[in-house]
Order: sequence, then C-alpha cells, then structure tokens
Amino acid sequence: MTEAFDQAARDAQALPARPDNTTLLQLYALYKQATEGDVKGERPGGFDFIGAAKFDAWAALRGSSQDDAERQYIALVERLKG
Repeated sequence: MTEAFDQAARDAQALPARPDNTTLLQLYALYKQATEGDVKGERPGGFDFIGAAKFDAWAALRGSSQDDAERQYIALVERLKG
C-alpha cells in the first residue's frame, strides 16, 4: 500500500457527507480488493443482507489487481471529497 492509499483511507473516514449505500459498497469493495486481493470464503446467506451485499460488491472485482483497486479507491475518495 502506498502513502496516498493510506491517506485516502483516512480521508474516507472524514468525508463531510455520508455517501449513498452504493458508493459505500464500492469503497468497501475497492478497499478490500486493494488490501486483501480476491474475495475468499462463502457468501453470507440467510438474513445477512449487508454481509451478502458486501461480499457481492467485492466479488465483482475478482481478478482485478490490487494496484488497480488501490488507484480506483484513491480516485473515488478524491471525487467524494469534492
């Protein structure tokens, strides 16, 4: 991870307005892909709708490089900062 990514992660926590749920899922998925790579494990089931949505968002990035996810995450946070 780069310093720019670390700063973007801190900036994401301090955004002036809470992003919509779709954007929050995108931030989550890009962060996870950048820090851990492809999603692992089983998709949450039952009534864990939030866990399933997070899993699906991350799984959609399967095969993306961690560097590419890092760049996309930084760019998204910069757009959200205004």
